Amino acid sequence: MMKKWAKLSTIALMAVSLAACSSGNTNSGTGGNGGATTPQTGTNESGAKGDPIKLNFWTMDRHDMEFMQEKVDAFNSTNTDNIEVEMTVMADNYNQAVEVAFSSNQAPDIFKVYDFVTYVKKGYMTPLDELMDDEFKAQFESVLAENVNMLGGKIYSLPNTGQYWRLIYNKDLFEQAGLTEAPKTLDEMVEAAKKITEVGKANGAYGFASNFKSGSGFTRPAFAIATLSKGEGLEGYNVNKGEFDFNVYREIAEALHQMKVDGSMMPGVETLDIDPLRAQFAQGKIGMYINHSSEPAVYTDQFPTEVNWEAAMVPSIDGNPQGALWVNAGNYLGISEKSPNKEAAFKFMQYLYGTELRAEYQQEGYGLSVLPYVNKAASEPQLQGIGGFLPTEYDAIYPASPVAITESRLEGLKFTDAFIRYILVDGDIDATINDLNTRYNQALEGVRADGSTTIGADPDFKALDLRGSLLVGE
Repeated sequence: MMKKWAKLSTIALMAVSLAACSSGNTNSGTGGNGGATTPQTGTNESGAKGDPIKLNFWTMDRHDMEFMQEKVDAFNSTNTDNIEVEMTVMADNYNQAVEVAFSSNQAPDIFKVYDFVTYVKKGYMTPLDELMDDEFKAQFESVLAENVNMLGGKIYSLPNTGQYWRLIYNKDLFEQAGLTEAPKTLDEMVEAAKKITEVGKANGAYGFASNFKSGSGFTRPAFAIATLSKGEGLEGYNVNKGEFDFNVYREIAEALHQMKVDGSMMPGVETLDIDPLRAQFAQGKIGMYINHSSEPAVYTDQFPTEVNWEAAMVPSIDGNPQGALWVNAGNYLGISEKSPNKEAAFKFMQYLYGTELRAEYQQEGYGLSVLPYVNKAASEPQLQGIGGFLPTEYDAIYPASPVAITESRLEGLKFTDAFIRYILVDGDIDATINDLNTRYNQALEGVRADGSTTIGADPDFKALDLRGSLLVGE
C-alpha cells in the first residue's frame, strides 16, 4: 500500500452472504444490504438503447478504493457502449467469496485474481487472447510469464503493479558510524551492521533486523539478493535445471548468521514481525533491513518518522551482480468464463489499463507499475522515500516456481524455517542444504508424477535477458 489508507467504508461482503443469495435468480438486479451484485445474464452483448449492459467488478483492494470508484464512475458516465459497471470491494474472505460465487452461478464479470493457477484450472477465467488486438497485447509482451499470468501459452490476466525490493537504511545512523553510502556487497553489509551497532548500541540502536518471527524474515533478504546476484534463487528453484537447489542461499545465510554472531542484529529478532520492525526503524533503532515499495506509505501514514531514511539497491554477494532483481508481480484482473458479456468486460479492462489512468495511479502513490508504457509516462510520485524504489534496469519479473505445490507434499521443515534456525541458532550449513535439496526434490518428483504441476526445466532461461524489461516500450 502506497497511498494514505482509504477510510474503510468498504462493503463488507462475506462468503456466507453469498450462500444466502438465491442461486437461481441470475437475472435479478443488485443484491441488498451491501451484498454481492448478481450478473445481468439476461442482457445481451449488444445492449439495447436504454437497457445498459451491467457488469459486476469485484476487488479485494481497499487502499485504492476511492480512486478506483471515481474511475468506475467516470467510465459509466463517458463510455459510448452503454456499459454500466458496479464495483464491490471485499473486506474479508475474498477467495472464499469467489469460490462460492462461481459454484452458485453468481460470479462477477470482472474480478481481482487471488490464486491464478487454481482459478484457471477451475475454469473461472476466460482467455484474453481473442479479445485483445495486436497493438494492445504488444504493451505487455515483455512482462508476461507462464504460470504467472499465462497458462498453456494462453493469457488469462495482465500485470499491473509490483513490489520492488530494496535495502532500507537510516542515513543518520550510517553517518554516525562513518558510512557514506549503502553497502554494495554482503561483506560490506555485515561490516556496516557492526559499525552501526558499535556507535548506536548505547542508545538501543543496532545495525540490522529482519522479521524472523515468520519465514518471510529470511525470504525478504534472500530472494532479493540471490536473484540479483545469481539470476536464480526465487523460492530456491533453479529454472534452468528444473529442480530445487538451496545452495543459492549459502552466502546469504552465512552473512545473516555472522551479523547474529557479531551482535549486530537487534535483540529479539526471532519474535519480530514486520510491523514491530517498522515501528523500531521509525524510532531510529535499526540501521537497515530489506523490504519492498510499501515502505514510503508506511512511514508517511502508519509509522510517521523523523528518521532520515533512504532506499538503495540491495547488495549483491560480491558486488558483481549476474542476474536481475526479482519484482513480486504477476496478475491483476480476470474476466469470468461464465460472463455473458465478455467483450463489454474487456472494454472496461482496456479502460483500466489506459496510460493516463495507470500513470495517475502511480503518481498518486497507490502502487508502482511493472508496465513499461506506464513507467515511461508517469512522473515520480510525491511520496517521501519513493525515489529509491522506482524501476531500474535490474528489476524484473521471474517465471513461477512450483514451491507452493511442492511444500504441500513436503515432509519436515520448510526451507525458511531451516535457514532461520541456522541463522539464529547455528548448525551445519552443508547438512542443512543437502537435507533441503533431497526432501524438496523428492516432493517435486511426486507432484510432477501426479500432474499437480507442469512447471519443468527451462534450459534457455537467462536472467540477464530480463534486465530492462520493465522499462522497454514506447
